[in-house]
Amino acid sequence: MFAIIKTGGKQLLVKKDDTIFIEKINVEEGKEVVFDEVLLVGSKIGTPFVSNASVKGVVEKQGKSKKIIVYRHNAKSTHKRKLGHRQPYTRVKITEIKL
Repeated sequence: MFAIIKTGGKQLLVKKDDTIFIEKINVEEGKEVVFDEVLLVGSKIGTPFVSNASVKGVVEKQGKSKKIIVYRHNAKSTHKRKLGHRQPYTRVKITEIKL
């Protein structure tokens, strides 16, 4: 069985025992997290969400992605700026899809 959940402004297709990377949520590692905004479960489509459906998972890790470099340069000027950014994420293992 699979489901489509909404979290962090994104929609993700998940199955049992999948590992997903989502936008950072404030839950400690090893704790359970429940996603209530389920858009689709199997062949049942919600309007906009499926009632009484939930997806449970366990937070495996809180981390940061690889650093990306942003370089800004103004033409006809000596002004330039180099910045780095590491996006925080949460790694979640899906344990149960409940309808």
